[in-house]
Amino acid sequence: MQEIVTIGHRKVGKGQPAFIVAEAGISHGGDMETARKMVEGVAKCGADAIKFQTYVTEKRVSKKSPLFNVLKKCELKEEDFKELSRIAKKNKIIFFSTPFDKESVDLLTALPVPAFKVASFHIVNLDLLKHIATKGLPIIASRGMADTKEISRAVRIFEKYNVDYALLHCVSAYPAKEEDANLNVITSLKNRFKCVVGYSDHTLGIKVPVYAVASGASIVEKHFTLDKNLPGPDHKLSADPNDLKKMVSEIRDLEKILGSSEIRLFDAEKDTIKYRKYSGI
Repeated sequence: MQEIVTIGHRKVGKGQPAFIVAEAGISHGGDMETARKMVEGVAKCGADAIKFQTYVTEKRVSKKSPLFNVLKKCELKEEDFKELSRIAKKNKIIFFSTPFDKESVDLLTALPVPAFKVASFHIVNLDLLKHIATKGLPIIASRGMADTKEISRAVRIFEKYNVDYALLHCVSAYPAKEEDANLNVITSLKNRFKCVVGYSDHTLGIKVPVYAVASGASIVEKHFTLDKNLPGPDHKLSADPNDLKKMVSEIRDLEKILGSSEIRLFDAEKDTIKYRKYSGI
């Protein structure tokens, strides 16, 4: 059973604080100044990491796709990722990204990044998964839309190449309704795959990702934007700086309340145990 995955300087999994990832996605709009402010904003909010998307638009969607022009505008260059990685390091947060093609995997490997994220859309892209796995870095894979057979095929690849991995429960709806979050899947994934499990959120607000930690998520990923009123597909379902800061705070408070899983006499009970009634007394 794989209970811990190491991402950069951070141990993630059993007995560790939740690894909180702000998903920048394409909310920077291709503007490096905005992207820089996002990295700095995430650091100030207390999240552990910021994640971007790395892709070649022509390899991600057809030129006929209604998303082509949007994605092309938001496509970042190699030097952009180098600069964002430098800014993240300066601000003491972890930087990594989701590659959408083999060329992007190679770019991120050379950067380097401490881990790869696999998007839900690519958990069934076995060729891409194999290419990622050959790099030997930890993999965080979202399971949106995937059933157990599809997840198992991906896991077999990760295990064949002996890479550490974590699975994120995810509902691929944008936005997803709270009642469709199905957080019980977190427990199902833990029981089935015996690995680190987390949650990637697409709901409005921060309630569901906080509840996900209560449900056993060791990783929480939430889309992030500087302004939810900006035009674009992701801003409305994203956390702005106030939301993210509150989410981080509530998760850390929740972790204190959850406390230890060890069954024992707790320090808070030591003054009370003298009143316990034993048989025959």
